[in-house]
Amino acid sequence: MPDSRTRFAFVLQPEFPLTALILACDSLRIANQNSGRDLFEWQVLSEDGADVHASNGMWFSADGDLAQDAPVDVCLLFQGNLPTQNLSRRLLGYLRTVARFGAVVGGVDTGAYALAQAGLVATETTPEVVLHWEAVPTFLEWFPEARPLNGIYVSTGNRVHCAGGIATLDLMLDLIERFAGEAMASEVANAMVHTRRAPETQQRLDQPLDSQEGSLVSRLTRIMEQNLDFPLSLDELAEGLNTPKRTLARASETAFGISPMRLYLRIRLQAARNYLFYEDLSIKEIATACGFSAPAAFTRSFKIQFGVSPSAFRAEVRKRQRLTEHPEIHRIIGRSDRRDNAVSGTDSLAGP
Repeated sequence: MPDSRTRFAFVLQPEFPLTALILACDSLRIANQNSGRDLFEWQVLSEDGADVHASNGMWFSADGDLAQDAPVDVCLLFQGNLPTQNLSRRLLGYLRTVARFGAVVGGVDTGAYALAQAGLVATETTPEVVLHWEAVPTFLEWFPEARPLNGIYVSTGNRVHCAGGIATLDLMLDLIERFAGEAMASEVANAMVHTRRAPETQQRLDQPLDSQEGSLVSRLTRIMEQNLDFPLSLDELAEGLNTPKRTLARASETAFGISPMRLYLRIRLQAARNYLFYEDLSIKEIATACGFSAPAAFTRSFKIQFGVSPSAFRAEVRKRQRLTEHPEIHRIIGRSDRRDNAVSGTDSLAGP
């Protein structure tokens, strides 16, 4: 009797979102449990089969590495905070191989980076992608031909994407419907106390799909986000929105409790923080990209907003990145350090 199970491969990259993986696994588990059959089978893979460091600091064990030769029907790549630092030839080759053999291939959160680098999406024929909204500006720097959608997921043929978080469940329900029927997808949604959402549901309600649509506040933040490197004056903002300056000021104060230009500064600083997460640009380059005349001015404003300098913020991100390399060694070292500290009594010291 032929095996009718649908096989999933969940490929984990360092700093992946653990919540998304749990939702993906549990939706398949519930489908199997409620049907009384093994409708789905899944395995969790990492590049070398070692444990993977999640974005919340936890470690997750893999079932195997990318050398697995078992056929898969669906391959989902889970990426998070460091999508540009882990685009290895082995990973890209694996994605191309499973795609060539007809698997549905997709990305979760920032997984679109690797799929685009592999030439599977963000091309002239398949420009549309979905990824977490924070990563869109840097994604377009890498792949200017791409067309990121402000939806929670997209599922077209053999390419699927979702924005991560709860959107992962919406994508999984779409895939469950594809392979096991609409009734089973609805049953899983009910079991997880979730109302299914359409793929075009916006990631952010304050970010309309069309810059000419939505409230004045939505259009104001939109035009600011589109003009980071050369910030517009209040006069230019008012002209661009065909709205009096006083009306803009009132709308910003009502919605955010701050003036339009203070709001603009915070939007630019948040964009800079995202660049520090997702890109390897220098501090000077990020300062320029976000409209600061000098790195010193950028550093001063960033520290006031986030309580830490841009370089210190990036150093912490990179420290977490280093932990993803040879995780078994880091874990052994960590256990040894804790044991040595316990013996010497230094664990109880509170001072520097």
